Amino acid sequence: MGVDVVLARVEQRGSSPKRRRVRQVDVVPDKGDRFAHLCASSALPMLSRVDPYTTLVLTPQEMEQFIAEVGSELAREEDPEVAELLKDVLRLARKCTHQPRAEVRLEGD
Repeated sequence: MGVDVVLARVEQRGSSPKRRRVRQVDVVPDKGDRFAHLCASSALPMLSRVDPYTTLVLTPQEMEQFIAEVGSELAREEDPEVAELLKDVLRLARKCTHQPRAEVRLEGD
């Protein structure tokens, strides 16, 4: 049960939720379920909310905390493959902070 990290752009014309479209901009796939396992074992509040069976949507306003928590896990990580995965997740999170109408979606299987 992996958790893919998706950078998405929200497009909405008018105020109707029916016109809301979410377009994938970039993705970090969770090969080997490494990100899902890291989140499940994390004691950090935002990462521990990640569920490998659902989607957690994070807005740009939540990116500061998300970046801090992923960075904290990266600093402790000894496995080079997991460290590279976390660097890719951080890259998407940082992009989200600079793009209007962006969100990071943590998509479970």
